[in-house]
Amino acid sequence: MKNYRVGIIGATGMVGQRFATLLENHPWFHVTALAASERSAGKKYGELMAGRWLMKTPLPAAMADMVLLDASKDIEKMKELVDFVFCAVNMPKNEIKALEEAYAKAEIPVVSNNSANRGADDVPMIVPELNAGHIAVIEAQRKRLGTRRGFIAVKSNCSLQSYVPALHPLKDRFGLKKVLACTYQAISGAGKTFETFPDIVDNVIPYIGGEEEKSELEPLKIWGHVENGHIVNAESPAITTQCLRVPVSDGHTAAVFASFEKKPEIEEIKKIWAEFKGPAQELALPSAPKQFLHYFEEADRPQPKLDRDLEGGMAVSIGRLRPDSQYDIKFVCLSHNTLRGAAGGAVLMAELLAAKGYMD
Repeated sequence: MKNYRVGIIGATGMVGQRFATLLENHPWFHVTALAASERSAGKKYGELMAGRWLMKTPLPAAMADMVLLDASKDIEKMKELVDFVFCAVNMPKNEIKALEEAYAKAEIPVVSNNSANRGADDVPMIVPELNAGHIAVIEAQRKRLGTRRGFIAVKSNCSLQSYVPALHPLKDRFGLKKVLACTYQAISGAGKTFETFPDIVDNVIPYIGGEEEKSELEPLKIWGHVENGHIVNAESPAITTQCLRVPVSDGHTAAVFASFEKKPEIEEIKKIWAEFKGPAQELALPSAPKQFLHYFEEADRPQPKLDRDLEGGMAVSIGRLRPDSQYDIKFVCLSHNTLRGAAGGAVLMAELLAAKGYMD
């Protein structure tokens, strides 16, 4: 596999830092440029991040002396330095949309962690195990943008990564009709630590702005299909969600209830989960978990503290599958929100795009 030069836009934030750690020893991708806001530009990454580094592993030594570029003003410079970029900026949505389009129009493919372009029907929102086929829509997007290489691909909301993968292999086989999901989301999803978020200690906050809308709509895009250069959202299942912020550092948990046209047997579901593979596993992508869905028989699993780092934080943990009195089944799911849910999911998507030739 060819080596690619990559940039991280928004390198100073929590997800940007996570990108830096994931790409430090990546077999295909090598970080050659870092960019952030105007106030960070011109400073060395190591010096700027002193006292601000939030990862458990040290700041990558090879990036410490890199001088940060201005994400908005230095696009032409970035073009000389990189083959594509990861984007994880903290800006108003309309500004992110404009920034990502500017990079794409400069013929720099953008793999985005941001939600600004998720609604566009020619921007693929990919979970590599679930809807890899949606990358075909990139050709239509390039026509719209007037580009040869440049495009935008986005990662879905972090909370979906726990429960949508578990429902996916059951959806068509049994006719998934309706879903109720309550998510219990870690503070790193808000870019916070316990030191910077004292309000969460000994507390639960029952509101995360915009999260419930995303959780109800985005699965329908993932489960949609490409038609005439557009992604047409799925019409079902009906999804309702509640999203709560809980005092956990990393790992989003979901309590899920589901009903089907044809009710599956409990042991049948476990077998389907155990055998489920997607293109990420078939292509043996570097960041792909070998076993995507792990089922725990213990009554008190999965737990963020014990299970979030399973398979490098890229697997989904499931437990407590049982019949329900209102729905057909219920279960609990867990995924690491800044790995599978954010930076890791974006790196895996970039690997898929590279393997399919979209970065060349």
